[in-house]
Amino acid sequence: MNENPMTDSDVSADDRNLAMLAHLSALLGLIFSAGILVFLGPLVFWLIYKDRPEKAFIASQAKEALNFQISLALIIFVTAIAMMVLSIIPFIGWLIAALLGLGLLVLAIADFVLTIIAALKAKDGIAYRYPFTLRLFS
Repeated sequence: MNENPMTDSDVSADDRNLAMLAHLSALLGLIFSAGILVFLGPLVFWLIYKDRPEKAFIASQAKEALNFQISLALIIFVTAIAMMVLSIIPFIGWLIAALLGLGLLVLAIADFVLTIIAALKAKDGIAYRYPFTLRLFS
């Protein structure tokens, strides 16, 4: 994917571990809040490290995770509204709503897989950029 030129030699092991945890904290939010607070872990990491230049790798990875989780939340919200509206229309609306529901399932799987990939890249000291993400925080 899109990788930053930072390599494992540029980033300490502690920073790599914390960056990995910033990504994985989103999964904890998914598990313990049914997805409602999925952005909270990455937000906490980003707020702690964003003003510390020596911890730029952690801050950048926390920001990536935060932007990705917020982007997904927006997509899920819009899709859920569309599903509710479409469910009023008999047959064709129900079919489209069901297909959107399947799309949400695919999105949930992609969230899990991409978060794991990002965590593993961060563990290796490689800055990961999630695909199809709104860059809300910079």
